[in-house]
Amino acid sequence: MALPAVALGQGVTVMNRTVFAVPPSAVAGSGVVQSVPETASFEIAQHGHTVGTASYQFAPTPSGYNSTALVKIAMQGLDYALSKTEQLSMANELEHVQVSAAVNGEAVSAVASPDSAQFLLNISANGKSTTTRLTKHSATVFLADFDPGALETLLNLAANHNNRGLWVILPLKTGSIEPVQLATYADQQGTLDSHPILVHHMVATIAGGSTDLFSGPENQLLQAELPQEGFALIRKGFVLTPPARPIVPPNGQGQGTPPPSGH
Repeated sequence: MALPAVALGQGVTVMNRTVFAVPPSAVAGSGVVQSVPETASFEIAQHGHTVGTASYQFAPTPSGYNSTALVKIAMQGLDYALSKTEQLSMANELEHVQVSAAVNGEAVSAVASPDSAQFLLNISANGKSTTTRLTKHSATVFLADFDPGALETLLNLAANHNNRGLWVILPLKTGSIEPVQLATYADQQGTLDSHPILVHHMVATIAGGSTDLFSGPENQLLQAELPQEGFALIRKGFVLTPPARPIVPPNGQGQGTPPPSGH
């Protein structure tokens, strides 16, 4: 993920999320993953140094979920604040999203919602406004930089769609919609509030960039990492305890280099 420069989504993002309990009849036979209402807070770090915070909240509605997210980063070269409000269907499908951000003193905003067979995306930045129509896909996430709620939704959609047919809207320049490739890696271990927890590990590849996603048994985001940029979002109270790294055979022989582990 490249750093935002008066744009909301300059590359790939990080994170994920859970959904909410509803009466069994509402989801019987639907395959929709359900959980409990959730609020979570995260530390944003680069190369191990804290540079900001992020949080998300999901609340059930009669027809789906309301989602909010807040992000704040203050570091050399980047002063970034983001606020998102979003409505999702019962199946976690995007119905409407509004994002306001300030990037190094410049105001940026974006609004997206389905419009017939397309997504209508409006972006205002640098004193200019653009309207773009994007191809509509049911399993689509609006992905702004450092938004943990967006990747929480992505992981729930992945569970509902068997890791296939996933897309993200990237609000960079006039906006684009990009496919998501997910790869599943071996489970790891960690602690959450000092209690042991099984950690699922996935890698999302979007527009040429990769994000390691670490989630708990209930699909809740625990950690997300961007190895190329050195950024990580870490859920407060969570500690990942990685196993020993496999030894790489000399001169690239044998099995070659190990798969990315995200740490």
